[in-house]
Amino acid sequence: MANPISAGRIDRPALVVAALLLGCAALVAYDASQQTIVSTYGVGPTAMPYVVSAGLVVLGLAHLVVAFKDGIPKPESADSGAIFWITAGLVGLVACIALGGGFIIATAIVFACTARGFGRRAFAIDFAIGLVLGLAIFLMFSKLLTLVLPSGPLEHLLV
Repeated sequence: MANPISAGRIDRPALVVAALLLGCAALVAYDASQQTIVSTYGVGPTAMPYVVSAGLVVLGLAHLVVAFKDGIPKPESADSGAIFWITAGLVGLVACIALGGGFIIATAIVFACTARGFGRRAFAIDFAIGLVLGLAIFLMFSKLLTLVLPSGPLEHLLV
């Protein structure tokens, strides 16, 4: 078996992703080390950023191994329609919350657009399902957990 480095078989996209993941891990770890909040009970608020950083390191190293491994199958080309719908759902979610539409409507938008991105064609039905799911999540967070989610016209009717 030929040396993949000398044969020029380095998977450059995997190498770029590995570098980005390792860079993000270093950034998260540095940011966690700069926090001044301390805990008197053992595990403090800086513990989770270190866990995230460790996870990013594991993913980065895995991508690094894949970048130099020979015989890895090439990924299929991306479906631009699916990427468009999922991105549109995320943009719709952010815009809806930023413009005061609230959590329930934003959840319905992202749910319907994601379902469309995965190939489902019943947008109105998916939007209705998203409304029901958003309502259930909103009620669970606001009533059971007493946490505040972004409010809009529908949320003001419920509170």
